[in-house]
Amino acid sequence: MSENKILVVDDEEPVRVAISRVLSRAGMAVQGVESAEAALTVLQAGKAFQAVVTDINMPGIHGDEFLKLIRERDLDVPVIVITGNPTLESAMSVVQYGGFRYLSKPFSNDELVEVVRSAVGMHHLALLKRRALELCEQGVWLIGDAAGLDAHFDRALEELWIAFQPIVKWSEQSVYGYEALVRSTEPTLNNPGLLLEAAERLGRMQELGRAIRRSVASCIPAAPEAATIFVNLHAIDVADDDLYSESSPLSAFAQQIVLEITERASLHRIGDLRQRIDKLRRLGFRIAVDDLGAGYAGLASFSQLEPDIAKLDMSLIRGIDTAPKKASIVRSMISVCREDLGTSVVCEGVETKAERDTLEGLGADLLQGYLFGRPQREFQSSNLFAAAPLS
Repeated sequence: MSENKILVVDDEEPVRVAISRVLSRAGMAVQGVESAEAALTVLQAGKAFQAVVTDINMPGIHGDEFLKLIRERDLDVPVIVITGNPTLESAMSVVQYGGFRYLSKPFSNDELVEVVRSAVGMHHLALLKRRALELCEQGVWLIGDAAGLDAHFDRALEELWIAFQPIVKWSEQSVYGYEALVRSTEPTLNNPGLLLEAAERLGRMQELGRAIRRSVASCIPAAPEAATIFVNLHAIDVADDDLYSESSPLSAFAQQIVLEITERASLHRIGDLRQRIDKLRRLGFRIAVDDLGAGYAGLASFSQLEPDIAKLDMSLIRGIDTAPKKASIVRSMISVCREDLGTSVVCEGVETKAERDTLEGLGADLLQGYLFGRPQREFQSSNLFAAAPLS
C-alpha cells in the first residue's frame, strides 16, 4: 500500500466513491467518510494522512469551522476544498483558514490527481520544515498557518491560569507583593512568550489582555490580606477602553494593584497616554515601569507615566556581584529614582545570595527572583527566606 494516505470527506456517497476511485487508481491509499464529524473522529484517533479532500458545504459542521478543527488535530496536513457553488467569499475563507487548494466542480480526474499529488509533496516539505525549525528556532512559527495558530490560541485561552511570584522587602524579610504572570496548559503555547507572540500574530492582543485581567481578578480574593499585586500591561492594553471602566474586573481591587507597563514596548502611538494614566490613578491603580534599562534609551514614556515604582530589568541584575559597571549604574538608578523622582525600585531576577548582598549594599530593598520564590499558582508567604538567609 502506498504511504500516501488521503482522507476523502463528502456527504454524497456517489461523489465520495468517485473521488476515492480516481485517487486509488493513481496509487494512493484512500479512506472515505460521510461527514466532518466522522473525519474529525478519524483524525482524533491519530491516523496520519498526507492530504484531506473535502466538500465545503455539508450538514453539521460548516467548511470554515471544519478547517479550523482539522488544524487542532493536525498542524500540517493540506486540505483541498471542493465546491459546486464557488464564490469569492468562500475562496477567501478557505485561504484564511489554511486550505491548500480550492477546486470548483466540475473538474477533470487529471486535475484532481495533480492537485492531490501537489498537496502530498507540500505535506512532506512541511514536515521537513518543521524538523528544521525545531532544530534551529523556537516560536509560534512551529504551529504553522493562521488557522492552526488560531485553534491553538483558542484552547490556550480556555486553559489560561495565573502564576504569582513574590516580591520581598529584604530589610524586613517580609512579602511586599506578587507579580501575576500568565500561563497556559495548552502544550504548544505553554510559554508566556509564545502566547504573546501568537496573540500579536493573530491580532488578538486585546482579547488576551482582557482574559488575563479577568483571571488575575478572580485570584485576588485568595491573596494575603492587603497584598500588592503587580499586573503586566501591553501597549495595546493601555489603549483598551475596557481597562478604564469602573466595572472592569480589576477595578474592584484597584487599591491593591500596580499596573506594570514595559519599557520594551513603544507607547508613542497612544496620543492621550497622560490622560489615560491619570484616569487609572483616579481609579486607584498605581503605575510601574517594567524592564527599566532594557527598553528604549529615551525617557519620554517614563516622564509621561511618572511611575510610582520602577522595576530594573534582570539583565542589569544578573551577575551584578562581579560586574562593577553594572553595580555603578544600578546604584545611580536607585538613587535617582528614590531621591529625585520619589519612585520606589524593584530589582528583578535575583538568583544568588551574592547578587542579593550586592544589591543590599547598593541600597536596593525590594527584590524579586528565583532566590526567593518561583512563580506558582499559590500565593507564597512562608519559607521564602529559608533559601535566602541573612548570612
